Amino acid sequence: MEHWEALCPDGLRFVYDDTLFRPGTDTFLLSSLPRLKRGLRVCDLGCGTGLLSLLLLQRQPELQVTGVEILPQAAALARRAAEENHLSGRLTIVEGDLRSRTLPLTPGSFDLAVCNPPYYSPGSGALPDQNALRTARTEATCTLTELCSAAARILRWDGRFCLVHKPERLTDLLCAMREAALEPKRLRFVCSKPGAAPSLVLAEAAGADVPASPWNPRCCCARQMVPPQRSWTPSISEHRRTRYERHAIPGGNSHREPGRLLSPGSGNPAIRRFYCGGGYPGIRQAAQSF
Repeated sequence: MEHWEALCPDGLRFVYDDTLFRPGTDTFLLSSLPRLKRGLRVCDLGCGTGLLSLLLLQRQPELQVTGVEILPQAAALARRAAEENHLSGRLTIVEGDLRSRTLPLTPGSFDLAVCNPPYYSPGSGALPDQNALRTARTEATCTLTELCSAAARILRWDGRFCLVHKPERLTDLLCAMREAALEPKRLRFVCSKPGAAPSLVLAEAAGADVPASPWNPRCCCARQMVPPQRSWTPSISEHRRTRYERHAIPGGNSHREPGRLLSPGSGNPAIRRFYCGGGYPGIRQAAQSF
């Protein structure tokens, strides 16, 4: 059965279904972690029915959000939510496996990636009978390492990846991030009450620019193969030649440099002496050598 609710009074409306994984507090907590700016390109990996995408758009309406969902029923509800909230131009839903490289997601094209992933690794407990619940709760179809690799592939350099997970798997999470060339930046632990052990951890990582490697999916971007351009700083002689040529008058009228007068450029005697070579021995000879 479908249920429609509003995020806030007169706010965006989201939908969920009883046969799918129902939304929890972790999605609302995760939506508060990213630093949002106008025009950011955001990818919601495993978006479900689109709740996290809607929460981000509620915070910053001028985002361009793309949601990726493997379950057809959840993807259909996410599209309906986008139409219901008149977000067709700002919220796009792509149905498919986030691990696939055939999805219409250009590598390095997103500023921010978010995800509320499955918490439990294979073999950590009994699997739910329903396929939708098994996909949402366990890493049966996508492991934590594969998720971080997919996020690293679509993020630009220094793009941010935000997700929520269980504190018991913090070591696995950090190792998966580093393996995918994602540098952990922020951690925020969530406790149900003061003094209690944390029940959730919110993490943010940044995409790092690494050398090309066949083991790293981010290295397929052409921009990483181009060496950085070195800035050119003119030497003192270049400065002198530029000033000489800029103020040279064909024909000249100086007894010191017949035919190649350096214009005084100013009524200041010091500047006149500098341009004519009188105040600095060797300037006139250096100018003639160019």
